[in-house]
Amino acid sequence: MGDAIHQTGSGLDLDPHWRLRYTLLAPHRLGFSLAVVVLLAASLWWALVQLERSSGVLGLPGAMPEFLTHAASMGFGFMPLFFAGFLFTAGPKWLDVAPLSVAQIQWPLYLQCAGWLVWLLGGLWSRPLALAGLALAWVGLVWMSLLYAGLVRASRAPNQLHGKMVRAAFVVGCISVAALGLSMLAGRDDLARAWALTGIWGFIGVVFMTVAHRMIPFFTHGKIPGVEAWRPTWVMALLAVAVGAQAVFVWLGMLPWPEGLAGAGLWLRGAFEWAIGLVLIWLAVRWGLVPALQVPLLGMLHIGFLWLGLSNLIAGTADWWSASAGAPMWPLAALHAFTMGCLGSLILAMVSRVAAGHSGRPLVAGSLVWGLFLLLQLTVVVRVVAALPMAASAALLAIAAVFWLAIMAIWGLRLLGWWGRVRIDGNPG
Repeated sequence: MGDAIHQTGSGLDLDPHWRLRYTLLAPHRLGFSLAVVVLLAASLWWALVQLERSSGVLGLPGAMPEFLTHAASMGFGFMPLFFAGFLFTAGPKWLDVAPLSVAQIQWPLYLQCAGWLVWLLGGLWSRPLALAGLALAWVGLVWMSLLYAGLVRASRAPNQLHGKMVRAAFVVGCISVAALGLSMLAGRDDLARAWALTGIWGFIGVVFMTVAHRMIPFFTHGKIPGVEAWRPTWVMALLAVAVGAQAVFVWLGMLPWPEGLAGAGLWLRGAFEWAIGLVLIWLAVRWGLVPALQVPLLGMLHIGFLWLGLSNLIAGTADWWSASAGAPMWPLAALHAFTMGCLGSLILAMVSRVAAGHSGRPLVAGSLVWGLFLLLQLTVVVRVVAALPMAASAALLAIAAVFWLAIMAIWGLRLLGWWGRVRIDGNPG
């Protein structure tokens, strides 16, 4: 490529070496790069926490409940930054509006990245520091949400369903992060946890399912002959209910139900989750799960989506088990099947696809990415099994945390190498 590359339309002479400033060449470069920074920081912190629990030799400090630091950083930390990279790249095309420049979106993203890094430090050493980081991240999230809402408001596209669903989800996210911080200020860590879970299901989950509804059938139709791009509106409603109901269940579980009524509610909730789970698995097959497995990059999307149905089956089983035992059983299994299995797999699949396409590389999952993805599936199984009462152990949790860190580090650092270099085909972006 020579010592210098002139990128058409940029007015800049760019070289083939890695440069930090090249992460500012396109919205997806900046959003994804900052997301990986927060992802690796949060994953490293959690791996150290689990190693400390299993060995007790690290002497890791702690200023806040670890579950709260973990839930907030994994739920709200890197996910919205990945959303930014995707929504400010594909969103304008969905909405048929002019895209925003990197200069217009960079500061909300910087605030979120810095805020969540401070949150993690505060989780170790200072609760006030953590709250300051949370406030910083919240300002960035609200700012980013307003920028995206402006795109939706300016849209004249005939179909704005997906854009408006994402906008509504961001409202839930902004409320959840604010309420999490206020709950902590009031000394109600139980409420803070409930708001973290509300955001995971009602914000992060809804955005993922909206994108899945739009993109999985579209990509499958384009790659697998005979598979139609089938995505009726009622399926979007089903997906919203599948994740939104779990946010409602968080708050129902906070209420002081009489013992008999609580047990009956668990049986009914389990039946609902099993019904939703079976329909979602049918939907995964209807969308072309089986033929998509022949194309690894596409199959990764379908496997990630399959975990949503499996997480509902696990949740239903856990509810029935809890009703029979008269005590909570397997409470974190379904949550991690959803967060690590569904969301983690979809992040790896979607970001890998966007990164390849927007760096001039073929849209394929090479042996490294496919291998990491399969290792992620094994890691999810280990984490879900570790939530079983008879299998719970600090060692299993540490193994899952270390494997997650290793997978995300190898994957994320590789992609950071792409985003700090020009496209290999010489095109702008």
